[in-house]
Amino acid sequence: MFAFILRRLIQAVIVMVVVALIAFMLFQYVGDPVMLMLGQDASPAQRMQLRVDLGLDRPFIVQFWHFLVNAVQGNFGLSLRLGAKVSRLIGERFPATLELSLVAAVLALLIGVPMGVYAALRRGTFTSQLFMMLSLLGVSLPTFLIGILLILFFSVELGWFPSFGRGDVTKFGWWSSGLFTLDGWMHMVLPAITLAIFQLTLIMRLVRAEMLEVLRTDYIRFARARGLSNRAIHFGHALKNTLVPVMTITGLQLGGLIAFSIITETVFQWPGMGLLFIQAITFADIPVMAAYLCLIALIFVIINLIVDLLYFVVDPRLRVGNAGGH
Repeated sequence: MFAFILRRLIQAVIVMVVVALIAFMLFQYVGDPVMLMLGQDASPAQRMQLRVDLGLDRPFIVQFWHFLVNAVQGNFGLSLRLGAKVSRLIGERFPATLELSLVAAVLALLIGVPMGVYAALRRGTFTSQLFMMLSLLGVSLPTFLIGILLILFFSVELGWFPSFGRGDVTKFGWWSSGLFTLDGWMHMVLPAITLAIFQLTLIMRLVRAEMLEVLRTDYIRFARARGLSNRAIHFGHALKNTLVPVMTITGLQLGGLIAFSIITETVFQWPGMGLLFIQAITFADIPVMAAYLCLIALIFVIINLIVDLLYFVVDPRLRVGNAGGH
Protein backbone atom coordinates (compact mmCIF):
# COMPACT_ATOMS: atom_id res chain seq x y z
CA MET A 1 0.00 0.00 0.00
CA PHE A 2 2.81 2.41 0.91
CA ALA A 3 4.67 1.62 -2.30
CA PHE A 4 1.48 2.22 -4.29
CA ILE A 5 0.96 5.64 -2.67
CA LEU A 6 4.62 6.59 -3.14
CA ARG A 7 4.49 5.60 -6.82
CA ARG A 8 1.35 7.68 -7.34
CA LEU A 9 2.89 10.68 -5.60
CA ILE A 10 5.98 10.54 -7.82
CA GLN A 11 3.75 10.35 -10.90
CA ALA A 12 1.75 13.30 -9.58
CA VAL A 13 4.88 15.44 -9.18
CA ILE A 14 6.02 14.63 -12.73
CA VAL A 15 2.58 15.46 -14.12
CA MET A 16 2.48 18.78 -12.28
CA VAL A 17 5.92 19.81 -13.57
CA VAL A 18 4.98 18.93 -17.15
CA VAL A 19 1.66 20.79 -16.90
CA ALA A 20 3.41 23.83 -15.46
CA LEU A 21 5.98 23.78 -18.27
CA ILE A 22 3.33 23.44 -20.98
CA ALA A 23 1.19 26.20 -19.48
CA PHE A 24 4.17 28.51 -19.15
CA MET A 25 5.32 27.81 -22.71
CA LEU A 26 1.86 28.39 -24.17
CA PHE A 27 1.03 31.57 -22.33
CA GLN A 28 4.41 33.18 -22.87
CA TYR A 29 3.28 33.80 -26.45
CA VAL A 30 -0.37 34.82 -25.99
CA GLY A 31 -0.55 38.54 -26.62
CA ASP A 32 1.76 41.22 -25.25
CA PRO A 33 0.87 42.16 -21.65
CA VAL A 34 3.14 45.22 -21.76
CA MET A 35 1.22 46.62 -24.72
CA LEU A 36 -2.10 45.88 -23.00
CA MET A 37 -1.03 47.56 -19.76
CA LEU A 38 0.55 50.70 -21.23
CA GLY A 39 -1.37 51.09 -24.47
CA GLN A 40 -0.05 52.08 -27.88
CA ASP A 41 0.94 55.61 -26.82
CA ALA A 42 3.70 54.45 -24.46
CA SER A 43 7.30 55.08 -25.46
CA PRO A 44 9.78 52.25 -26.11
CA ALA A 45 11.65 53.22 -22.93
CA GLN A 46 8.51 52.87 -20.83
CA ARG A 47 7.75 49.50 -22.35
CA MET A 48 11.27 48.27 -21.74
CA GLN A 49 11.20 49.46 -18.14
CA LEU A 50 7.90 47.69 -17.45
CA ARG A 51 9.22 44.53 -19.12
CA VAL A 52 12.23 44.63 -16.79
CA ASP A 53 10.02 45.26 -13.75
CA LEU A 54 7.83 42.26 -14.63
CA GLY A 55 10.84 40.04 -15.29
CA LEU A 56 9.82 39.44 -18.89
CA ASP A 57 13.30 40.30 -20.16
CA ARG A 58 14.85 37.22 -18.53
CA PRO A 59 15.50 33.96 -20.42
CA PHE A 60 12.64 31.52 -20.67
CA ILE A 61 14.19 28.86 -18.43
CA VAL A 62 14.93 31.43 -15.72
CA GLN A 63 11.36 32.73 -15.81
CA PHE A 64 10.00 29.19 -15.62
CA TRP A 65 12.27 28.24 -12.73
CA HIS A 66 11.21 31.29 -10.72
CA PHE A 67 7.59 30.55 -11.58
CA LEU A 68 7.95 26.92 -10.44
CA VAL A 69 9.67 27.80 -7.15
CA ASN A 70 7.13 30.49 -6.35
CA ALA A 71 4.20 28.25 -7.33
CA VAL A 72 5.28 25.59 -4.85
CA GLN A 73 5.12 28.32 -2.19
CA GLY A 74 1.67 29.40 -3.37
CA ASN A 75 3.00 32.58 -4.96
CA PHE A 76 1.99 33.03 -8.61
CA GLY A 77 3.07 36.63 -8.92
CA LEU A 78 0.91 39.63 -9.72
CA SER A 79 -2.03 39.82 -12.07
CA LEU A 80 -1.16 41.93 -15.08
CA ARG A 81 -4.75 43.09 -15.33
CA LEU A 82 -5.62 43.86 -11.70
CA GLY A 83 -2.18 44.38 -10.16
CA ALA A 84 -3.11 42.09 -7.24
CA LYS A 85 -1.56 38.83 -6.09
CA VAL A 86 -2.80 35.92 -8.20
CA SER A 87 -2.99 33.67 -5.13
CA ARG A 88 -5.35 36.16 -3.47
CA LEU A 89 -7.53 36.42 -6.57
CA ILE A 90 -7.82 32.64 -6.88
CA GLY A 91 -8.41 32.31 -3.14
CA GLU A 92 -11.33 34.72 -3.40
CA ARG A 93 -12.86 32.94 -6.43
CA PHE A 94 -12.11 29.30 -5.54
CA PRO A 95 -14.86 28.91 -2.88
CA ALA A 96 -17.55 29.92 -5.38
CA THR A 97 -16.35 27.45 -8.03
CA LEU A 98 -15.84 24.60 -5.56
CA GLU A 99 -19.24 25.18 -3.99
CA LEU A 100 -21.01 25.22 -7.35
CA SER A 101 -19.16 22.10 -8.52
CA LEU A 102 -19.89 20.13 -5.34
CA VAL A 103 -23.59 20.98 -5.43
CA ALA A 104 -23.76 20.00 -9.11
CA ALA A 105 -21.89 16.72 -8.42
CA VAL A 106 -24.17 15.78 -5.52
CA LEU A 107 -27.21 16.63 -7.62
CA ALA A 108 -25.94 14.50 -10.50
CA LEU A 109 -25.27 11.54 -8.18
CA LEU A 110 -28.52 11.72 -6.25
CA ILE A 111 -30.57 11.80 -9.45
CA GLY A 112 -28.36 9.98 -11.96
CA VAL A 113 -27.70 6.78 -9.97
CA PRO A 114 -31.39 6.04 -9.12
CA MET A 115 -32.42 6.85 -12.68
CA GLY A 116 -29.75 4.50 -14.06
CA VAL A 117 -30.78 1.69 -11.70
CA TYR A 118 -34.44 2.14 -12.60
CA ALA A 119 -33.68 2.21 -16.33
CA ALA A 120 -31.74 -1.06 -15.98
CA LEU A 121 -34.26 -2.91 -13.81
CA ARG A 122 -37.32 -1.67 -15.71
CA ARG A 123 -35.85 -1.89 -19.18
CA GLY A 124 -38.46 -1.57 -21.91
CA THR A 125 -41.02 0.36 -19.84
CA PHE A 126 -42.27 3.77 -20.89
CA THR A 127 -40.54 5.53 -17.99
CA SER A 128 -37.24 3.83 -18.78
CA GLN A 129 -37.45 4.83 -22.42
CA LEU A 130 -38.33 8.38 -21.37
CA PHE A 131 -35.24 8.51 -19.14
CA MET A 132 -33.05 7.35 -22.02
CA MET A 133 -34.52 9.94 -24.36
CA LEU A 134 -34.00 12.73 -21.82
CA SER A 135 -30.44 11.55 -21.20
CA LEU A 136 -29.69 11.71 -24.92
CA LEU A 137 -31.09 15.23 -24.97
CA GLY A 138 -28.99 16.22 -21.96
CA VAL A 139 -25.79 14.88 -23.53
CA SER A 140 -26.50 16.56 -26.87
CA LEU A 141 -27.45 20.08 -25.79
CA PRO A 142 -24.53 22.49 -25.22
CA THR A 143 -24.15 23.85 -21.70
CA PHE A 144 -24.55 27.50 -22.63
CA LEU A 145 -27.85 26.75 -24.39
CA ILE A 146 -29.19 24.89 -21.35
CA GLY A 147 -28.23 27.84 -19.15
CA ILE A 148 -29.88 30.38 -21.45
CA LEU A 149 -33.09 28.30 -21.65
CA LEU A 150 -33.24 27.97 -17.87
CA ILE A 151 -32.76 31.73 -17.46
CA LEU A 152 -35.43 32.45 -20.06
CA PHE A 153 -38.00 30.14 -18.48
CA PHE A 154 -37.35 30.31 -14.72
CA SER A 155 -35.97 33.86 -14.42
CA VAL A 156 -37.54 35.91 -17.20
CA GLU A 157 -40.92 34.21 -17.66
CA LEU A 158 -41.66 32.85 -14.17
CA GLY A 159 -39.36 35.04 -12.08
CA TRP A 160 -38.63 32.22 -9.63
CA PHE A 161 -34.83 32.39 -9.52
CA PRO A 162 -32.18 35.09 -10.06
CA SER A 163 -30.38 34.98 -13.38
CA PHE A 164 -26.89 36.08 -12.34
CA GLY A 165 -24.54 36.50 -9.40
CA ARG A 166 -23.94 34.49 -6.26
CA GLY A 167 -26.29 36.21 -3.83
CA ASP A 168 -25.67 36.75 -0.13
CA VAL A 169 -22.69 34.84 1.27
CA THR A 170 -21.42 34.04 4.75
CA LYS A 171 -17.76 34.69 5.57
CA PHE A 172 -15.62 32.18 7.47
CA GLY A 173 -12.25 33.94 7.53
CA TRP A 174 -11.03 33.99 3.91
CA TRP A 175 -13.65 31.39 2.89
CA SER A 176 -17.09 32.46 1.70
CA SER A 177 -20.20 30.33 1.26
CA GLY A 178 -23.67 30.92 -0.08
CA LEU A 179 -25.03 27.65 1.33
CA PHE A 180 -26.02 29.24 4.62
CA THR A 181 -28.37 31.87 3.20
CA LEU A 182 -31.67 31.52 1.36
CA ASP A 183 -30.59 34.08 -1.22
CA GLY A 184 -27.41 32.10 -1.83
CA TRP A 185 -29.42 28.94 -2.50
CA MET A 186 -31.77 30.81 -4.83
CA HIS A 187 -28.80 31.99 -6.88
CA MET A 188 -27.30 28.49 -6.78
CA VAL A 189 -30.23 26.57 -8.28
CA LEU A 190 -30.00 27.45 -11.98
CA PRO A 191 -26.21 27.32 -12.44
CA ALA A 192 -26.01 24.06 -10.43
CA ILE A 193 -28.69 22.44 -12.59
CA THR A 194 -26.98 23.69 -15.76
CA LEU A 195 -23.63 22.27 -14.67
CA ALA A 196 -25.14 19.00 -13.42
CA ILE A 197 -27.27 18.01 -16.42
CA PHE A 198 -24.47 16.62 -18.57
CA GLN A 199 -22.89 14.78 -15.63
CA LEU A 200 -26.28 13.47 -14.54
CA THR A 201 -27.08 11.97 -17.92
CA LEU A 202 -23.59 10.51 -18.23
CA ILE A 203 -23.83 8.83 -14.80
CA MET A 204 -27.33 7.54 -15.55
CA ARG A 205 -26.30 5.90 -18.81
CA LEU A 206 -23.14 4.47 -17.24
CA VAL A 207 -25.02 3.00 -14.26
CA ARG A 208 -27.62 1.50 -16.57
CA ALA A 209 -25.01 -0.10 -18.85
CA GLU A 210 -22.92 -1.45 -15.95
CA MET A 211 -26.01 -2.70 -14.11
CA LEU A 212 -27.21 -4.63 -17.16
CA GLU A 213 -23.73 -6.12 -17.57
CA VAL A 214 -23.53 -7.21 -13.94
CA LEU A 215 -27.03 -8.73 -13.99
CA ARG A 216 -25.84 -11.11 -16.74
CA THR A 217 -22.91 -12.50 -14.72
CA ASP A 218 -22.76 -16.00 -13.26
CA TYR A 219 -22.74 -15.00 -9.61
CA ILE A 220 -26.05 -13.16 -10.08
CA ARG A 221 -27.55 -16.34 -11.57
CA PHE A 222 -26.15 -18.27 -8.61
CA ALA A 223 -27.71 -15.77 -6.20
CA ARG A 224 -31.08 -16.24 -7.89
CA ALA A 225 -30.66 -20.03 -7.67
CA ARG A 226 -30.06 -19.69 -3.93
CA GLY A 227 -33.45 -18.04 -3.61
CA LEU A 228 -32.30 -14.53 -2.68
CA SER A 229 -34.85 -11.78 -3.09
CA ASN A 230 -34.67 -9.38 -6.01
CA ARG A 231 -33.97 -6.54 -3.59
CA ALA A 232 -30.93 -8.35 -2.15
CA ILE A 233 -29.65 -9.27 -5.61
CA HIS A 234 -30.17 -5.86 -7.17
CA PHE A 235 -28.94 -3.66 -4.34
CA GLY A 236 -26.76 -6.00 -2.28
CA HIS A 237 -24.78 -7.54 -5.16
CA ALA A 238 -25.39 -5.91 -8.54
CA LEU A 239 -25.36 -2.24 -7.50
CA LYS A 240 -22.31 -2.69 -5.26
CA ASN A 241 -20.25 -4.08 -8.13
CA THR A 242 -21.58 -1.41 -10.46
CA LEU A 243 -20.19 1.37 -8.26
CA VAL A 244 -16.51 0.68 -9.08
CA PRO A 245 -16.53 2.16 -12.63
CA VAL A 246 -19.12 4.73 -11.55
CA MET A 247 -16.76 5.89 -8.82
CA THR A 248 -14.00 6.40 -11.38
CA ILE A 249 -16.18 8.47 -13.69
CA THR A 250 -17.67 10.46 -10.81
CA GLY A 251 -14.26 11.32 -9.40
CA LEU A 252 -12.88 12.48 -12.72
CA GLN A 253 -16.10 14.32 -13.54
CA LEU A 254 -15.82 16.28 -10.29
CA GLY A 255 -12.50 17.58 -11.54
CA GLY A 256 -14.16 18.23 -14.88
CA LEU A 257 -16.93 20.21 -13.20
CA ILE A 258 -14.37 22.47 -11.54
CA ALA A 259 -12.28 22.80 -14.69
CA PHE A 260 -15.06 23.22 -17.22
CA SER A 261 -17.45 25.38 -15.21
CA ILE A 262 -16.15 28.28 -17.28
CA ILE A 263 -19.17 28.37 -19.59
CA THR A 264 -21.70 28.10 -16.77
CA GLU A 265 -19.97 30.81 -14.75
CA THR A 266 -19.88 33.07 -17.80
CA VAL A 267 -23.57 32.59 -18.61
CA PHE A 268 -24.69 33.23 -15.01
CA GLN A 269 -21.87 35.72 -14.18
CA TRP A 270 -20.96 33.45 -11.29
CA PRO A 271 -17.92 35.02 -9.52
CA GLY A 272 -15.72 31.91 -9.66
CA MET A 273 -12.40 30.89 -11.15
CA GLY A 274 -13.92 30.20 -14.55
CA LEU A 275 -15.05 33.79 -14.97
CA LEU A 276 -11.64 34.97 -13.73
CA PHE A 277 -9.96 32.74 -16.34
CA ILE A 278 -12.11 34.11 -19.17
CA GLN A 279 -11.26 37.67 -18.16
CA ALA A 280 -7.58 36.72 -17.95
CA ILE A 281 -7.67 35.32 -21.51
CA THR A 282 -9.24 38.55 -22.80
CA PHE A 283 -6.42 40.58 -21.25
CA ALA A 284 -3.62 38.02 -21.83
CA ASP A 285 -3.06 37.90 -18.08
CA ILE A 286 -0.35 35.22 -18.19
CA PRO A 287 0.17 34.68 -14.42
CA VAL A 288 -3.53 34.11 -13.81
CA MET A 289 -3.91 31.71 -16.74
CA ALA A 290 -0.83 29.69 -15.80
CA ALA A 291 -1.88 29.52 -12.14
CA TYR A 292 -5.39 28.44 -13.09
CA LEU A 293 -4.18 25.58 -15.27
CA CYS A 294 -1.73 24.42 -12.60
CA LEU A 295 -4.46 24.46 -9.96
CA ILE A 296 -6.85 22.49 -12.16
CA ALA A 297 -4.11 19.94 -12.88
CA LEU A 298 -3.46 19.63 -9.13
CA ILE A 299 -7.17 19.05 -8.48
CA PHE A 300 -7.29 16.29 -11.11
CA VAL A 301 -4.17 14.65 -9.66
CA ILE A 302 -5.56 14.70 -6.11
CA ILE A 303 -8.96 13.36 -7.19
CA ASN A 304 -7.32 10.61 -9.24
CA LEU A 305 -5.21 9.59 -6.24
CA ILE A 306 -8.28 9.50 -3.99
CA VAL A 307 -10.18 7.37 -6.51
CA ASP A 308 -7.26 4.93 -6.75
CA LEU A 309 -7.21 4.60 -2.96
CA LEU A 310 -10.96 4.07 -2.80
CA TYR A 311 -10.55 1.11 -5.14
CA PHE A 312 -8.84 -0.73 -2.31
CA VAL A 313 -11.87 -0.13 -0.10
CA VAL A 314 -14.56 -1.02 -2.63
CA ASP A 315 -12.92 -3.88 -4.55
CA PRO A 316 -11.26 -6.57 -2.37
CA ARG A 317 -9.70 -8.18 -5.47
CA LEU A 318 -7.25 -5.28 -5.70
CA ARG A 319 -6.12 -5.78 -2.11
CA VAL A 320 -5.57 -9.49 -2.74
CA GLY A 321 -3.73 -8.82 -6.00
CA ASN A 322 -1.57 -6.15 -4.36
CA ALA A 323 -0.67 -8.46 -1.50
CA GLY A 324 0.14 -11.28 -3.95
CA GLY A 325 2.37 -8.99 -5.96
CA HIS A 326 4.40 -8.15 -2.88
